[in-house]
Amino acid sequence: MKFWLKLGFISFGGPAGQIAIMHEFLVVKKKWISESRYLHALNYCMLLPGPEAQQLATYMGWLLHGTRGAIAAGSLFILPSVIIMLTLSIVYVTWGNIPWVYSMFNGLKPAVIAIVILALIKIAGRSLKSPLHYIIAIAAFAGLFFFNIPFPMIIVGAIIAATIFTFLIPQKNSNLSQEEFSDSLYESEYVINSGTKIEHIGFSSTRLLRQVITFAALWFLPLAMFGVLSTDFSFWKNLTFFFTKAALVTFGGAYAVLPYVAQVSVEQFKWLTELQMIDGLALGETTPGPLIMVLSFVGFMGAYSHFGSSLLMGSIGLITTTFYTFLPSFLFILAGAPIIEQTHESPKIKSVLGFVTAAVVGVILNLTIYLGKAVVFPDGVTSDGMNIPAVVWIVVSVIALQKFKVNMFLWIILSAIFGIIFGLIA
Repeated sequence: MKFWLKLGFISFGGPAGQIAIMHEFLVVKKKWISESRYLHALNYCMLLPGPEAQQLATYMGWLLHGTRGAIAAGSLFILPSVIIMLTLSIVYVTWGNIPWVYSMFNGLKPAVIAIVILALIKIAGRSLKSPLHYIIAIAAFAGLFFFNIPFPMIIVGAIIAATIFTFLIPQKNSNLSQEEFSDSLYESEYVINSGTKIEHIGFSSTRLLRQVITFAALWFLPLAMFGVLSTDFSFWKNLTFFFTKAALVTFGGAYAVLPYVAQVSVEQFKWLTELQMIDGLALGETTPGPLIMVLSFVGFMGAYSHFGSSLLMGSIGLITTTFYTFLPSFLFILAGAPIIEQTHESPKIKSVLGFVTAAVVGVILNLTIYLGKAVVFPDGVTSDGMNIPAVVWIVVSVIALQKFKVNMFLWIILSAIFGIIFGLIA
């Protein structure tokens, strides 16, 4: 449990960085989960709507300790970001600006880019095992970067390609699948490896029905309480249905759903202004945890504004938004993981999911360029618009983390200090 809470505090770098941190601890250091089981779970989480890193943490907790482990890991992963976002939201509406936060995170942003770059290299090294994987990764990147193809279509395309090469042309792919996914001698040192049999991961229709009923009750309970206790039930009903819908369409991560959230919350509900939405995105990008926590800021501002600048109502709005944003993720893992685990020994299923991971490499490359451009060229790509200190700190961070193996948590603290000092002298 300590690891998941710690991860929640140090999980800068978005999903790529968070996935890399989990891999470093669970696979490399502790050897609790083997490489094949970890990537198998990651492939499934990439297919789901919602924050893939939080879902992967939930999956890992479930794999290690069952339902209780899933709830503990998934909840503790987001708890620090909830607390931090609530605190920053209160500071934001109370004092109007937070220059000390921006100074601190100006140092963190280049370090975040370095973490994402290293995560991209690691995931690509493990996932791109054949020319076909490279082709899929390049196609995924090109589709996003040059043609703005929606992320779900990228994943669907990868699945179609994988199905063709794996099932329709099996003779050309059977040896490849075996090379990519079987290494039992290597995996024997892991607590949970490709051959480990675990009692609690078996599929049960009775348990599935019980889970669906439980989650339906959990979804309905807060709404019922608002109906009884609130003087303005329509607001809470709109908030509940809106963020539930947003949670179910977040294929491709937060950046995919933010345009939809901004349009509805700003133009239709008028919970906040466009500038406030941008401020919320800045807060979300510079706090640990999943970027989808930006939605909790929207919920805070919606309730805060609707109820006459009430910090109490804003706080309830933030907590409610967080609850409905992440509740579906727990159901997806607890209900779907037992089914997915039955396929981890199938070379063909692993091959198909391997193509998904290859496509995700292209997606992460696109995200790296997107974030890197925002940090290196904050005022747009011009000949004299490069942020030289940011470039220098990105390079320093890559060298420190990769060559000298500096502890990531320690480097995050040093980067924050660097940002504060540079902000004072600049």
